[in-house]
Amino acid sequence: MVRTPLTIEERERGERLGRLLREARGSRSMVEVAAVAGLSPETLRKIETGRAPTPAFFTVAALAAALGLSMDRIAVSCALVPV
Repeated sequence: MVRTPLTIEERERGERLGRLLREARGSRSMVEVAAVAGLSPETLRKIETGRAPTPAFFTVAALAAALGLSMDRIAVSCALVPV
């Protein structure tokens, strides 16, 4: 199955999600946050750097819980913005 390429808006949304997660992580290490969320540090790294701009819902939910973020804040911060 061939995946449809992401739009510019979708890539930018992934970058906003990454920035939000990095800011919420603060001084905690990627390894620490990933462990609390039940993810690999590499998965968290990919999301934070925008290399995985469309993570699964439950991945985002686990990170939100680990970082004390509400899903509402994530949704508002990462809503699609037309170019």
